[in-house]
Amino acid sequence: MKSGSGGVEIALLENGKLVEFHEAKENNNFKVGDIFLGRVKKINPGLNAAFVDIGYQKDAFLHYTDLGPNVKSLIKWTNLGISGSRKHRQIEKAPLEKPIVKTGKINNVLSKKHPLLVQVFKEPISTKGPRLTSEITIPGRYLVLAPFSNTIGISKKIEDSKERKRLQKLIESIRPNNFGVVVRTVAQGKSVADLHEDLMSLVDKWYEIYDKLHNVSPPVKLLSEINKTSGLLRDFLNESYSKITVDDKKLAQEVKSFIAQISPGKEKIVSYHGSKTPIFDAYGVTRQIKSAFGKSVTMDSGAYLVIEHTEALHVVDVNSGYRVNNSTDQETNALQVNLEAAEEVARQLRLRDIGGIIIIDFIDMKSPANKRKVYQTLKDAMEPDHARHSILPMSKFGLIQITRERVRPEVKIATVETCPTCRGTGKIEPSVLIIDEIEREIEHLTQELKLKNIKLIVHPFVEAFLKKGLKSKTIQWLMKYGTRIKVAGNADFGIVEYHIYDSHGEEISLDKSKKK
Repeated sequence: MKSGSGGVEIALLENGKLVEFHEAKENNNFKVGDIFLGRVKKINPGLNAAFVDIGYQKDAFLHYTDLGPNVKSLIKWTNLGISGSRKHRQIEKAPLEKPIVKTGKINNVLSKKHPLLVQVFKEPISTKGPRLTSEITIPGRYLVLAPFSNTIGISKKIEDSKERKRLQKLIESIRPNNFGVVVRTVAQGKSVADLHEDLMSLVDKWYEIYDKLHNVSPPVKLLSEINKTSGLLRDFLNESYSKITVDDKKLAQEVKSFIAQISPGKEKIVSYHGSKTPIFDAYGVTRQIKSAFGKSVTMDSGAYLVIEHTEALHVVDVNSGYRVNNSTDQETNALQVNLEAAEEVARQLRLRDIGGIIIIDFIDMKSPANKRKVYQTLKDAMEPDHARHSILPMSKFGLIQITRERVRPEVKIATVETCPTCRGTGKIEPSVLIIDEIEREIEHLTQELKLKNIKLIVHPFVEAFLKKGLKSKTIQWLMKYGTRIKVAGNADFGIVEYHIYDSHGEEISLDKSKKK
C-alpha cells in the first residue's frame, strides 16, 4: 500500500506479479455502498426510471427494477423516521407492505420531490452520474444484511453441500424477522458466535440510519461505506494473504487494527516499509504498472495485446508479433499465442477493472478443439475475478465476447513519458522498460535464431547503465545466453532508441507486424 496526499494506492501481487491495482481517493464522496436520503427530481415514464438528487453534480439514475420488491415498506419506514416516530422503528415487529410487481410502472410507486432512501451501486462513470438502488444491503465481514426481506442466500463459491446446509440452518436460527441475509464465502467454517456478532453489528447499523433520519433534509449521506483500503481487506482477505506492506506508519497501524478486528492473529502479516526506496519500486510494482497499463501490452513470449476503448465497449486484439516458432505449424503457433493471451487478458481485465462489453480478437485457428481449449483457458483464468462476468464461446470469426460488471470507473494510468530528446513534442514508450525490451530481443535472437556476435547500439546513457558494475547487464546476458553482446553508444540516438547488428554489420530488422 502506497500512501499519498490524494489517497492510497493498493497493489495486489500474486507470486510477484501484479494482478490488481486500486486507487482509494480521499475525495470520493459517492462510493459503492454509500446510503443517502435523496429526493426524487424527475420521473421518466419512458425509461421507467427516476432521477434522484443525492448531492452529486448530476442527478443519479434509479430504474424501476432497482427499487426492490419491498420499496413500499422502505418508503413507509423512511417517512416514519423523518417524522421522529419511535413506534415502528423495529421492522422485525411490523408487517411488511405488499410487494410491487416486476412489470409495474415507476410513476405508480414514486412521486416528484419525494424523499427516498437509496444506495449507490455504481459510481459515477465518464459522463454518467451514480446509479442507485432502493434494495438496501449492508455488508459485513461474513454476512450481508438485506432489510425488508426474509430470504437467505449462500455464496455459490461455498460448494460443500453439508456446509451450505449447516449455514442455512444456523442463519435461520439467528436471523431477526424481516431481515434477509446473504452468507459470504469467508463465512465457511465459522462458528455461530462469529456469525451472530457480525449480524447484530449490521442490524445496529441499520437502526443508526433510522435515528439519523429525524428532521434531516435531503440530499444527505446517512451511512458511508468504509474506506476502500478497509473494504478490500474485509472482502478479499483470506489465508492466502502472506504479507501486507504499507509505507505509512499511521496507515500501517490502522490496517493492523482493522485486521485484528476481522481476523484476529492475521495482523502479524502487516509490516511497515521504512526504506528510502519507494515501496512500489522496491516490489517492482512501478515497472509492472508502466508495462501493463499502456495501449500495447507485451507478453513474455514477445506476442502482445492491443487494447482499445470506446464509450460502448472495449476491444482486445491479439498479435503474435515476430516471435513465431519456425519448427511448428501455424495452427500450433496460433494456439500457443492464444493460450498465453487468454491468461493475460484475464489479468488485464482484473488489473484495470475493465467493465461492460469486451471483445477479444484472437489469432485465427481452424481446429474446433483448439478454440474450445482457448475458451476454457480464459474461463479458468477469470475464475479468481471477484467481479461478476459472463463469457461466450469463441465465434467462427475467432472472437470471444465478455460482459464484466462495472461498478467503478476503470483504472487508467498514463504510461507515456515526455521524450527528453524532442523536448516534449512527441511521446515514446516508457524508458523504464527499454532494458526489458532489449533483453527480449536478445533472447529471441540468441536462443531461437541462434545468432552469434551481436552488436547493440544505444544512447550513451543506456550504454553506461548496461556496462555498470561487476555484474553488469552485459555480463548477465553472457552468463544467461552464452553469447557476448557488444554494446556501443551513439549520442545522436534518442534515449530509448536502439539498433542491433549481426556479425556482418547488417542491421537486424525487428518487425512487430501482426501475423495472423
